[in-house]
Amino acid sequence: MPILQLNNIETYYGAIQALKGISMDVGKGEIVTLIGSNGAGKSTTLKSISGLAKVKNGSIIYKDKDITNRPPHETTLLGLAHVPEGRRIFAQLTVKENLQMGAYSVKGKDIIQERMETVFSYFPRLKERLNQKGGTMSGGEQQMLAIGRALMMQPEVLMLDEPSMGLAPIIVEQIFEIILQLNSMGITILLIEQNAYQALSIAHRGYVIQNGAIVLSGTGSELIENEQIKEAYLA
Repeated sequence: MPILQLNNIETYYGAIQALKGISMDVGKGEIVTLIGSNGAGKSTTLKSISGLAKVKNGSIIYKDKDITNRPPHETTLLGLAHVPEGRRIFAQLTVKENLQMGAYSVKGKDIIQERMETVFSYFPRLKERLNQKGGTMSGGEQQMLAIGRALMMQPEVLMLDEPSMGLAPIIVEQIFEIILQLNSMGITILLIEQNAYQALSIAHRGYVIQNGAIVLSGTGSELIENEQIKEAYLA
């Protein structure tokens, strides 16, 4: 059974319809990627799930519960973590403070410290930068911090929006290795990624979105071999 389902989702920005009946599902323990051109509706899909964009029609089901238009703080507490495009860390706060913000609802310093150590096991560099302000770190370090902050809530589903954007190739490889590690630990991943080949290479399944509508779906390997996908996204 899917852990997350989107059923005919329609989302608008004012009078502009961004999502036109999106339907997709994410199985527990899967890596599912959503690919498409800029402005196709990828980020809006994640925002609709997490409650940052209001859904006009359709339903979002998470673990058999309707969470359509739940506010972001509620979806986070339910186990859905959203790492937005552009990282969106707190630039004036230290690494430690950013991570603590990720555990804002957690009671007990010992639990917070234990979760922080788990984050450091994935991202040792964050421990080295513990008292450094987030805004002074490199793009790669900021992406690590954004993911680490999301992990502080111990999510069941981690939604990543363009985690490789603007990063050097060697850092991109590290980020994708971490995504695979997180998935191997049981975290379900919903991934939006500009590097379609790399995303499809690690994904169990993928969806292609164009102009706010799903136009194609399949396994990661099937989509990589699809001639339309090769021409549009893998050239």
